[in-house]
Amino acid sequence: MKESMATTQQSESSDATRSYTMPSNTTRYLRAFQGLMLRDLHVLRREIFPLVIRICMNPLLFLFVFTYIMPHMSAASNPTAALAAGNNGGFGTVILPGLMAVAIMFSGIAAVALPLSQEFGITREIDDRVMCPLPVAFVALEKVVFSALQSVIAAAVVFPLAYFLPTVPVQVHVSNWAFLITVLILASLVSGALGLTIGTSVKPAQIGLIFGVVVMPITFLGCVYYPWENLKFNPWLQRLILVNPIVYMSEGLRSALTPGVQHMSNFAILGMLMLSLVILSAVGIRGFLRRVIG
Repeated sequence: MKESMATTQQSESSDATRSYTMPSNTTRYLRAFQGLMLRDLHVLRREIFPLVIRICMNPLLFLFVFTYIMPHMSAASNPTAALAAGNNGGFGTVILPGLMAVAIMFSGIAAVALPLSQEFGITREIDDRVMCPLPVAFVALEKVVFSALQSVIAAAVVFPLAYFLPTVPVQVHVSNWAFLITVLILASLVSGALGLTIGTSVKPAQIGLIFGVVVMPITFLGCVYYPWENLKFNPWLQRLILVNPIVYMSEGLRSALTPGVQHMSNFAILGMLMLSLVILSAVGIRGFLRRVIG
């Protein structure tokens, strides 16, 4: 009897020890996800200077020409006056949210699509990443989350440039910080999901072509340099560009930072950003699984 009780107690103690020492699947997945993030952060820390240069160059040149040089020209030769007509504030106020949206988008795509084109190449570096104790789909999600972090950094870097460089003072007023933070997070995740979709849908040799064929058109048709409402002169174009997720990034930041400029409804902005995130993530993860497993 005593031996049986001792055996039972020993078995229960062994089970308790096993349950204590063996983490659950959720804990292991979180640790593996954290490990991937720390690895990418370590690489990013070593390349932070090239990252800042890449983020700043295009917005800096655009701001210098259109919001510093041209305002010093005569009114007859200054096209920015017409572009800003009908809006509160100068051209700098109109394009500040758009340039932040461009920085978010380019950073997200560059952080996912370009590395994937190398990892899916001949060397198959992606195989080392998917060997971690994590479902393959979550490896793809980690790339999206990490790119979102870079996109937030990009927005933070571009904002002071777009705020202080223009000759005409930029009128920024944040009345709803919760909405601004939500838009920043959703826009950053959408840009990462877009990069995942591009990186898993295009052959590595063709990734450079995508920037000319896809990225540049959706940028210029993404309400970056003008509010969406100003396209009412061409209703079919105004409706056609609604499939472009950058429209909602620009309009969302415009609503949050420069509410005096015309913008979309906040509910429409948040709804379409979430819808874009779901669709692009689903397509990107499916392509990632196909390229890794298939």
